[in-house]
Amino acid sequence: MIYIKPEILEKVNQWLTPTFDEKTQNQIKDLISFNPKELEESFYKNIEFGTGGMRGIVGVGDNRINKYTLGKNTQGISNYIKTQFPGEQHKVAIAYDCRHNSKELAKVVADVFSANDIEVFLFSDLRPTPELSFAVTHLNCHAGIVLTASHNPPEYNGYKVYWNDGGQLVPPQDAEIIVEINSLKFEDIHFTAKENLIQYIDKEVDEAFLKKSVQNGSFGTSKEARENLKIVFTSLHGTSIMLNPQVLDKAGYTDVHIVKDQAEPNGDFPTVVSPNPEEPEALKMAIELADKINADIVIGTDPDGDRLGVAVRNPGGQMVILNGNQTMVLMSDFLLNFHSKNNSLHGNAFIASTIVSTPMMEKIAAQYNSECKVVLTGFKWIAKMIKDHPEQQFIGGGEESFGYMVSDFVRDKDAVTATLLACEMASQQKEQGKTLYDYLIELFIKHGFFKEHLVSLVKKGIKGSEEIKQMMVDLRENPLMEIAGSRVVRIEDYASGIARNLKSNTEEKIDVPSSNVLIYYTEDGTKVAARPSGTEPKIKFYISVNLPLESKEAFQDVSSKLDKKIETILKSLGI
Repeated sequence: MIYIKPEILEKVNQWLTPTFDEKTQNQIKDLISFNPKELEESFYKNIEFGTGGMRGIVGVGDNRINKYTLGKNTQGISNYIKTQFPGEQHKVAIAYDCRHNSKELAKVVADVFSANDIEVFLFSDLRPTPELSFAVTHLNCHAGIVLTASHNPPEYNGYKVYWNDGGQLVPPQDAEIIVEINSLKFEDIHFTAKENLIQYIDKEVDEAFLKKSVQNGSFGTSKEARENLKIVFTSLHGTSIMLNPQVLDKAGYTDVHIVKDQAEPNGDFPTVVSPNPEEPEALKMAIELADKINADIVIGTDPDGDRLGVAVRNPGGQMVILNGNQTMVLMSDFLLNFHSKNNSLHGNAFIASTIVSTPMMEKIAAQYNSECKVVLTGFKWIAKMIKDHPEQQFIGGGEESFGYMVSDFVRDKDAVTATLLACEMASQQKEQGKTLYDYLIELFIKHGFFKEHLVSLVKKGIKGSEEIKQMMVDLRENPLMEIAGSRVVRIEDYASGIARNLKSNTEEKIDVPSSNVLIYYTEDGTKVAARPSGTEPKIKFYISVNLPLESKEAFQDVSSKLDKKIETILKSLGI
């Protein structure tokens, strides 16, 4: 006889009642008979919102993405919208990506909203996430939903919630909605659609978004320079194929080559191990095409079209993938420089970055007498910063995980407009006989050579979750006093909200919301951050090191020294 833990059996029995359809009940019975381990994984906890929304494996159970977990969330959000905006005709926008079941789950979400008398604008086909953010404000919606799991493996899907400013949920709305959702039972979900309240959208919003993207992503590049840039683009089987080529075409880029084998949206992502532009392998086919046709730049985007990877030629002519920190440093400097030259940089301008991203962003901002606001990981915090400081001019913002936001017409990372920005930068550099890599080296000479490295340790399932918790406990209870021979001088614990200065033996409060992040700083300028992912079974270690760079000729030597320093740090951390 199969043993099932009492707390899990109680949940399983709830799902075997008439509240749940016959197909769901049969799937659960199969798990009981043939896969009790998967049954436990599916029910041992309730799936939760993380930094990027809610993501999980598609399947039956409380810890899986399915019509009932999404339906319950949607019912809770419906209830909450009505309390926050009484007496109004409530409206939401819904988009979805190329993942398995995204279209069907998007319709379930639309049905539940409409059943609660909320008007729904549902995209008729897959669209990039940034267009959903735009649609929320463009259509004067109270909220928005996108069905996506970003770059997670094919078995995942997810659900991101946006508020009426076009940004993702932040406090206090996120906590209040979770309370509302947790107060509901599955039988409280209204699934019966009012089809007259569901309106399908596509071209009208597409055209408005494309127009805004071209406006916000164009920076005075000449017609000749645009036509002279040879671009390779891959959507990695995702949604950006719907818009990115059109944005480039409207902006005047005529020499664009699309990786055909990766152009068709496909939730299996058949040509890559992971559809994540952070992974070098994901851009392999694009770089091979670039070398074949002697292209100047490669751009690849993730499945929901909000992250982009960029590869450019180094001084030796080889294609090199820029990491997310390097891309956002280039973009931020380019934007600040453009506004400064055109007298459109106000005295209260700011760029934005995150606590685990490169410290070089603060140096870039200082050069232009601007501010760099550093927020928690996730673009929802950058969007909140824009909302909280309407008196300041937002220029752009990014994070190390290959995301960038240009201006504020979209309140999330946006690989559509950022693709155009990358091409604007590259074409202007080419016009001067240089590449983006040359531009990056110039910034390193000016501000110091900053090099970052990310280690992601995957820890799946119940056991993995416990291991991640214990690693963070150990780092807090037995803090590192030295990293690779350099004394730790400051520890920032974003869970307790306390920063400790080990030199002066003093403490100060960190004025940001609580988050499970720990950051160490050493005497030689090294920065090491530890953060469990909010949406994936991972714990991430972010390492940043730096040294002065005197000249372009010294680049390779200093780069090698920084690589060795990172290796030493990894050994000292035991990872």
